Amino acid sequence: MSILVRISELLTRASGGVSALVEAVRTAFKGDPELRRRVAFSIALIALSAKMAKADGIVTPDEVRAFHEIFSVPREEMRNVARLYDLAKKDVAGFEAYARQMAGLCGSGRPNCAMLEDILDGLFHIAKADGVLHDGEQAFLARVAEIFGISERHYAQIRARHVAAGEGDPYILLGVGRDAPFQEIRRRYRELVAESHPDRLIARGVPEEFIAIANTRVAALNAAYEQLEKSRRPA
Repeated sequence: MSILVRISELLTRASGGVSALVEAVRTAFKGDPELRRRVAFSIALIALSAKMAKADGIVTPDEVRAFHEIFSVPREEMRNVARLYDLAKKDVAGFEAYARQMAGLCGSGRPNCAMLEDILDGLFHIAKADGVLHDGEQAFLARVAEIFGISERHYAQIRARHVAAGEGDPYILLGVGRDAPFQEIRRRYRELVAESHPDRLIARGVPEEFIAIANTRVAALNAAYEQLEKSRRPA
């Protein structure tokens, strides 16, 4: 049974909007934490995408395309995605309530919950699809990161992965100092690429449908490293 079918079943049983749906996830999959993380991730990205679109005031064709790029599902299951998306857009609850609930599903280790960074990456991918991060989107993403317990420095690193090619600061993106020796830069780059491998994302709860997130992250890391390699590598 697919993740989306399970979400659809929960939508049928849960009343009271997305907040009630998230609580249903907590109880329905109490004995299967891995499945709970996968379902929660899907709900978080779909629901928060809807709230971000509402905050921005408009959904562009590029943003719709980007959503489909990172959420590759069979055509017959898109109705389940649309159902949750529409519910989130109409729900009177604010996005902050959703974000707090999603963060709560990570447990006591919330500030170190890598899945929350994966959700934020997915939201950035959608927001930037029309070629610009609008003020409303930037404020939305920064607030979600704050609720997720992501530090300002880490948020800057995530954001740097999503600026236009060649415009991001490679030092910020890789999380290294400007005076760091090249060996340290290379070590950090390899660590980040390993952490971003699709298998690692799947292991921490990212459904296979969202593995495009890993691919875009690795591409940004590669570009940053190549930029520094040209300017810093010893002759």
